[in-house]
Amino acid sequence: MHELIAVDALGPHGAYRARNRLTISDVAGHPLAELSLVPRLFVTRAMAALRKADTLPLEERLGALVRAGELFAYGVINGMSAPTYQHLVSRMSGTPISIVRESVEGISRKAAEVYDSAQQARPIGAVNDWHEPKAREGTAVWVRRGNVFAVHAPGNYPGVHSIWLEALALGYRVAVRPSRREPLTPSRLIAALRACGFGDDQVVLLPTDYNEASEILRQADLSMVYGGQEVVDTYATNPTVLPQGPGQSKILLTADADWREYLDMIVSSISHEGGRACINTTAVFVEGNPTPVAEAIAERLAAIKSLPPEDEQAVLTAYPLEAAQKIERYLLAKATGTRAHLGGEGVVDDLGDGSAVLRPAVHQLDRPDAPQANIELAFPCVWVAPWSRAAGIAPLKQTLVLTAVTKDEHLLDELLAEPTIKNLYIGNHPTYWLEPGIPHDGYLGEFLMRTKAVIRD
Repeated sequence: MHELIAVDALGPHGAYRARNRLTISDVAGHPLAELSLVPRLFVTRAMAALRKADTLPLEERLGALVRAGELFAYGVINGMSAPTYQHLVSRMSGTPISIVRESVEGISRKAAEVYDSAQQARPIGAVNDWHEPKAREGTAVWVRRGNVFAVHAPGNYPGVHSIWLEALALGYRVAVRPSRREPLTPSRLIAALRACGFGDDQVVLLPTDYNEASEILRQADLSMVYGGQEVVDTYATNPTVLPQGPGQSKILLTADADWREYLDMIVSSISHEGGRACINTTAVFVEGNPTPVAEAIAERLAAIKSLPPEDEQAVLTAYPLEAAQKIERYLLAKATGTRAHLGGEGVVDDLGDGSAVLRPAVHQLDRPDAPQANIELAFPCVWVAPWSRAAGIAPLKQTLVLTAVTKDEHLLDELLAEPTIKNLYIGNHPTYWLEPGIPHDGYLGEFLMRTKAVIRD
């Protein structure tokens, strides 16, 4: 048996190996790493150190972020090369290696661009510094809402760790509670940040049991938390916590567009990066007969191969076999009464080593308001439903991204005005499209910052 990788806590006085450690296995059940779980007292002291620390000057922060992004993506950190790290993340999380590599490179690019990207959220009438000449006449200054930002991070996709870099760029000190499924990415990223100029008391990694997790949020000024709908409901009324939940992203195809011209976009929206992200399409609404659309989607998705995650050609995410079977049972129970074009007999494909991939599933619904249209699962699973003008926009609500393929400008005006549709893409644009400076679920800067009136002599 090989020696387990130690994923230590990274506290205000350096790395810390706790007595309470959790074994992290790969998708086949083979132990890979030991994650140190810190007690409440460690959390309290770490958060207090963040609060006392000084913020690095802007130019130092930005230079450190650029260097850290390069080191994270391509360098050797604590004796681990970038290719070794990427392979371990792929085996640990089940994410295809090509997606891991793209995500890592994306984090590196984001580190270099993050401050400019954050500036897109600054109101046009505000400035960044009270020393600017406009302050002599009176102006708004864009300032932080606090000093300590906490993140309860997910483990489904390395790229999410690019998001909290924005808080660092804006001058926050940051505490990250990593996912137990994949803690290597935040550990490596924080180690890179520390090696490139951020102090140990400016960014910390705090792996904890569930009981201590809430303490991190309680002691931060602002926090971001990832999870399912129950997480969103828990923190919906808390102004200091930004919940990141299911996306339930959708595509609408109206009768004035030939859906065949958009099939590539539709299929890639469903399957891109293994179909695990909140911006993957989980429901397609068709004005007219949805059957040909569902059949065409199923034919395309059926061609995806089942491969282990470390294979360069892998598309589908791998899971421990038991976890995959649990998801399959849930899907089959919820799909009762629907018409299955793909995956009706099951979606688990056993890879023979204790792991499995979830094959794509395409189910046709008989009405636009069927409850299944709002079910989001972490693999390429799509519900295809009929839609009519009489149904209106009600079935399209509660959507992170809606791609609307239509020429009806009145309908587009309605969709844009609907507050529960967070992003609207018009025409041949996949729901996973996202570029630096473009809001995801609004700008993070809207949550982190506020304007303050300033006038000076």
